[in-house]
Amino acid sequence: MTEIDCRELPCPRPIIELAKALPTVGVGELLAVVARDPAARHDVPAWCRMRGQEYVGEERAADGAPRYVVRRLS
Repeated sequence: MTEIDCRELPCPRPIIELAKALPTVGVGELLAVVARDPAARHDVPAWCRMRGQEYVGEERAADGAPRYVVRRLS
C-alpha cells in the first residue's frame, strides 16, 4: 500500500495530494492518506464518491494519526 503523509497539511491540501498521488498507483491498488486535518474524515470519502474511487475506510497510523484508505478503481 502506498501512503502519503499529509499530517501537517491544512484543508484542502490532503485532497489535492490524494488527487496528485492516485495516478502513481495501479488500478486495484490501495493508497492511504495520513492526515490530522479533521475535514479529511469527510473529504476523502466524498472525493472518492465524486471521482469514482472506492473508499475502503479509516485506520490509524503507527503514531495514532488517522489514515484514510482508497482503492483505485480507474
